[in-house]
Amino acid sequence: MKKRILIVATIDRHIEKFHLPYIKEFKKMGYEVHVATNGYKELENVDKKITIPIQRTPFSIKNIFSIFELRRIIKKNNYEIIHCHTPMGSVVTRLAAEYIKKGSRPFVVYTAHGFHFFKGASKVNWLIYYNIEKVLSKYTDLILTINNEDYRLAKEKFYCNIEYVPGVGIDLSKFIPKTESLYVSNRKKIGILNSSFVITYVAELSNRKNQEVLISAMSRLCEKYDNLKLYLIGDGPNVEEYKKLVKQLNLEDNVIFSGYQSDVTKYLYASDMLVSSSKQEGLPVNILEGMSIGLPIVVSNCRGNIDLIKNGYNGLIVENDSMSFEQAIEKIFLDKNLRDKLGEKNLLEIKKYSLQDVVNQTMEKIFTTKEGRDN
Repeated sequence: MKKRILIVATIDRHIEKFHLPYIKEFKKMGYEVHVATNGYKELENVDKKITIPIQRTPFSIKNIFSIFELRRIIKKNNYEIIHCHTPMGSVVTRLAAEYIKKGSRPFVVYTAHGFHFFKGASKVNWLIYYNIEKVLSKYTDLILTINNEDYRLAKEKFYCNIEYVPGVGIDLSKFIPKTESLYVSNRKKIGILNSSFVITYVAELSNRKNQEVLISAMSRLCEKYDNLKLYLIGDGPNVEEYKKLVKQLNLEDNVIFSGYQSDVTKYLYASDMLVSSSKQEGLPVNILEGMSIGLPIVVSNCRGNIDLIKNGYNGLIVENDSMSFEQAIEKIFLDKNLRDKLGEKNLLEIKKYSLQDVVNQTMEKIFTTKEGRDN
């Protein structure tokens, strides 16, 4: 019988955005790849697409149905490996797999893209999500963590094998270091004046991503420097609230809402600086993309951000308040030598996160741990 692997996530977009290179690698290794999500989209290199009604909320009755349906599918297809992603996707999958007899239970891997419990998270998150993950680690053969805070905590507290990999990787062939010609040409495409100093934040507009502190910082910065522009790229639940705030502060000419963009590279090449005011991250792709073209970066002091940025070396790390962001942005704005230095260091640092290297590391850790269990 051909070797089979089942990959599970809550939504199709998660698979599309992060896991197609890994699916391709499993195919090269001779695996028949099945993917289960709550969507219906056909995905590249997937031999069988399965729709399971996994819900993001842990309190949905559909998740109970999903556990039993997934258990039936696992028993029927005799998978060698199950690799699960997303919080509820992993909960449903691991509970389903645990009901399989020990002798025939697949090797179960969970990639944690950022636990909901972290330094600074609410007590409720720690009470609920931490205890759920700790119990489910008993039903897991390997947890892959993508930042150092999650790795240290899981290694100390959980019951299964824990390994660290540096994110999901970034395809560096899609990015080249920013040049003056790229800078000018992409500004023309967007309609940015060459005299403008552009600060960019690529993220969902939400409480978690915390754009409010950047808008507040801009209100003071623009009193001193009228050529500053903050481009907020993304959509989300707080978009109307943030637009209202921008209007109240008379910043319509300085804070630009660009909406969701399927390709953000033209904005990155047109930028002078990248920022992130996020309250929590796994290992943020927006920062990796900014690093890959050599932008100076200012980030909040949170998990994930501080895995990528070393303060004063390839960016600035600040406390997550508007005054701290104001001071850091102003420092970089006024010092071109500092901007160049930070950008050059990012072009060196990004090599650690190249897609093929991360894929290779992930595969090695999965199969080395699997071999240890099977023996």
